[in-house]
Amino acid sequence: MELNQLFNEIAEFSKTTHGSSTFDKDLFFIQGLNSKEFAPLKFISKRFENIKHPKDLLKAGFVLNSYDLSMDDQFSAWFEKQFSKKLLRNIGKNISILSKPNENSILRGVEEVDRCYSILRQNQVILNGKNFPTQLGEWYAKCIFGLKQIKSTSQRGFDFDLEGKRTEVKVHWSDLSSPKGVKIKKSMIELAEYCIIIYISKNFMIREVCFLDSNFVIRKFFEKGHTVFLKDQDLGQYFFGKSNYNMDKVVNSNALLKFASPSFAVKIAENFKSHS
Repeated sequence: MELNQLFNEIAEFSKTTHGSSTFDKDLFFIQGLNSKEFAPLKFISKRFENIKHPKDLLKAGFVLNSYDLSMDDQFSAWFEKQFSKKLLRNIGKNISILSKPNENSILRGVEEVDRCYSILRQNQVILNGKNFPTQLGEWYAKCIFGLKQIKSTSQRGFDFDLEGKRTEVKVHWSDLSSPKGVKIKKSMIELAEYCIIIYISKNFMIREVCFLDSNFVIRKFFEKGHTVFLKDQDLGQYFFGKSNYNMDKVVNSNALLKFASPSFAVKIAENFKSHS
């Protein structure tokens, strides 16, 4: 896919209004290099033979976001200008935006955050910094697997969707796993069809990934109580660093390898040689 050509098409589309078209009915829009420029996927699919589905862009490193998640004023202003109508809330909640993150810039940001966190930890300013690592781990999962992040209908903030299937994302931030395992609420697993665990080292790089079917977790790990503990010794054979189990769910291997720790990247690189 020629990204420059794609972004040029998006810029050209945004130069003129399209009030008489039906492009305003599209549910997927692609953001250009200029954050104020967008184009409907239906329009782009007519220009590019290899772009027919959001997954075609996810494979190229794009990330799928629900408009309802960000309520991007730039998109709503663009939509109103393009189609001469307001973007109503009941319409916007069904719209998704595909954008290409600057991965190199994000990587530099992660390295800088690691440096800052080290200083704050040394001075005992940060005693519990799980909020940022959790959000970063969820972002990693979103990029790697092409998840759509949407506002939760529950109290917990956000849910994730993988091609129509609810997905539970759990982030574990530590250089070593807890002997007790990764703790997940049973109710969350029961509501989801997939369960993804992203293990992040203290330097914020991915040290391991585990993608599980929720039914498998329910059959194999459920015991009494409201939580389930997924221990390394029980999950080891399903880690990406040790097997190909569900590795076919990866849509953006470049992001996985870029944000992986060196040792983890070496373990999994062979699986993606044909895609590089």
